[in-house]
Parts: sequence; C-alpha cells; structure tokens
Amino acid sequence: MSIIIKSDAEIAIMREAGRITATVLKKLIESIHPGMRTEELDPIAEKEAKKLGAIPSFKGYHGYPSNLCVSVNDEIVHGIPGKRILREGDIVSLDFGVIYQGFQGDSARTVGVGKVSPEARRLMEITAEALNAGIAAARAGARLGDVTSAIEAYAEPLGVSLVREYTGHGIGRQMHEEPQIPNTTKSPLGLMAGKGPKLVKGMTLALEPMVNLGGWQTRVDANKWTVRTADGSLSAHFENTVAITDGAAEVLTRA
Repeated sequence: MSIIIKSDAEIAIMREAGRITATVLKKLIESIHPGMRTEELDPIAEKEAKKLGAIPSFKGYHGYPSNLCVSVNDEIVHGIPGKRILREGDIVSLDFGVIYQGFQGDSARTVGVGKVSPEARRLMEITAEALNAGIAAARAGARLGDVTSAIEAYAEPLGVSLVREYTGHGIGRQMHEEPQIPNTTKSPLGLMAGKGPKLVKGMTLALEPMVNLGGWQTRVDANKWTVRTADGSLSAHFENTVAITDGAAEVLTRA
C-alpha cells in the first residue's frame, strides 16, 4: 500500500477543487424537481464545472459514459443519467467530481424530490450523520479502522445496513488512490478499530458511507455500472473529500 502525502500547496489546490465540486452539487440539487429526466442534470454539471475552471472527472473514467452519477431510490451508486423521470417522493443520490489544476474533488449528496416518506428522510439523515462520524474520527494519529468503526458504530444500531462491497478511498491527482476505506468492519477488508494505516497530516481521503434501509447485499444492472440493493430497499449515499490536519479533518467539499 502506497499512500501519497500532499504538501500544503497541493492541498490548497485540492481545496479549490473541493469548493468547485460542492458548488456544482449545490446547483444540481437546486435544479431537481418532479417531472425532470435524470439526463437533464448531466449538462448542468458539465457547464457549471467548466464555468468554474474545472473539468468533470467521471466521464470516460473506466468507460463511464456521463459527467455525474444519478442514483434513484434502490440504486446505491453509479447510476447513469438517462430517460428516467423523477417523481415526487423519490430520493436521488448525486455523485460528482472534478479535476482542477491536476487534482481531484469528489463528493455525493442524497436529496428528496419534493415531499418524501419519513423512512426515506430518516435514511438520508442517518447516512449524513454516519459520514460526519467518520470525519470526526479522521484525525492525525488515529488508524484507518477507527474511521470505519465510527461510521459503523453510528449507523448500525439504528437498524440500517452499510454496504460492504464498495468503499471510500484516497484521492489526489487520481480519483482513486490508496487506501480503500470500508464503511463497516464486516466488509471484505475487515478493518477494525485500532487497525490499518495510521492517519498523518497531508493525507486526503474521500469518505462515503452507503446505507440501505434493508439488507446490505447488492446487485449490478446489465449496464455493468448501476449498483442496486438486492432486496429493492432504499439506499442513500453521502461523500466528502477531507484532508488530515494537525487537528480536526478539514472538509474540502463543504458546500
């Protein structure tokens, strides 16, 4: 495992990449309304990113066809924007990243379309707070497993399931760098509290819990991208890029 430590100058560039990512996500969230097709969001993301001096990072990555991921209801991650019409009560996960001066920003938010059910609202709130718990644990001197355990300790007692096969990741010049960051100790990586690499100043990480209202199991659509809950239950996804500092982690993609 080779973890890249960033200089203050590099983190300053990543801070701007994160700001742009968050600004574009905010615009996308404001644009969502019942009756729109998910493909209508894609050109908004591209236009807003380029206006701010960055380029979307997802399109073409391992062949991915769009500028952002739009995952609806039981779709967990990597939903491809298309002809699907958003309905009142849907929940939509928007995952977006940019490249700015050679460095990456990556973030995701799950939002409701109009009025959503209490269960959907609760799921989104749990996922957002699970992300916050992971960020709070991401401090210099801690171990990577402490971040995993913090996310799990917050979410699992609330009766939801954390996705095991997909993880957070290091980020910098590349979208995905070491280390992989599982959201549960039950993942194939099995990182427990006190285990894994020690966090040090200059590490930049994308933390991203994916939480299901039902079971943790997943399946992949025939398009080989869209990941869904195996049982058809709702899923939510929140992500922030953070930098490890001498104190609390700095959230680089805060809106």
